[in-house]
Amino acid sequence: MSDAATSVSIVTQTCVRPDSADAFARWQGETSTVIASFEGFIEQRLMPPHPPLQVDWVILQRFASLEDAKRWLGSSERQSRIEGATPMLVGRDDVHIVRDDASAARTAPVSAVMSTRVKPGMEAEYLKWEQKVAAAQSKAVGLQGYRFEPAVPGVQEDFIAILRFDSETNLQAWLESPQRIQLLDEVAPLTAEFHTRMAQSGFEQWFRDATPEGAPAPAAWKMNMIVLLTLYPVVFLWGLLVGTPILAGVFKLDFPVALFIGNAFSVILTSYLVPWTANRLGWWLTPAKSGRTLVNLLGAGLLVAAYAIMILLFWKVL
Repeated sequence: MSDAATSVSIVTQTCVRPDSADAFARWQGETSTVIASFEGFIEQRLMPPHPPLQVDWVILQRFASLEDAKRWLGSSERQSRIEGATPMLVGRDDVHIVRDDASAARTAPVSAVMSTRVKPGMEAEYLKWEQKVAAAQSKAVGLQGYRFEPAVPGVQEDFIAILRFDSETNLQAWLESPQRIQLLDEVAPLTAEFHTRMAQSGFEQWFRDATPEGAPAPAAWKMNMIVLLTLYPVVFLWGLLVGTPILAGVFKLDFPVALFIGNAFSVILTSYLVPWTANRLGWWLTPAKSGRTLVNLLGAGLLVAAYAIMILLFWKVL
């Protein structure tokens, strides 16, 4: 059985005090070092808030199996880390476990993660209602995927539903639709608690100007390719022209300090270069339906050729 078929993701959504955002990011970086030593750990991703839709921080921690994920959740190391973060947080965390092939929040342009605490003895009726709402939302405009995760006794007491949509507009239209509101009214007697939190993947804000009004966000793999196209030369040239000869050579800065300065510069410059590049590759990011496959191949080939040219040029410089 493949890794994708057996792995699971822990999706944690938490609200951080505005004045603690930087401290929380540093805390999460330290947590990454701790979790990396756990058996079965695969990867971790941190998604900062994207107001107004996503106001929470979203942490995705992927493990090879459910047992590996449960070991981390119950570990003293995790408990110690949580205690250190408590002063930075507002309210409670939402922690959910989903099968990795179902982790819509990990790859979707925009997702809603819904958790429901069902009243004891009402589980069978709730499952019947879930089938009803799944059928209704399957007709919603822009729906890319839906996943329902039952409660896991001893680990997760809530039922989890993950909705994946192609754009914020279409997601909000379904969440606020009269049909969905009526369905929520129907299920209210069965539930003790219900709430929804949003999650976006990381680069959409850099591609808004290149996306036509009302169109879905570009495919994640295309956004990743453009970010790499702009970030690689920035990082290389910074290290060659500034980082090594000036920060390390002239000012004798320690590596962690020089690396932080380089990363800050790279993020700032990339935030300008990515939208500029995306606007010029709009024909590839959001192609028309006719000939889409050919356009996708041509654009990907163009970027791969650009990668190769940069590597060869930089190789000659060294």
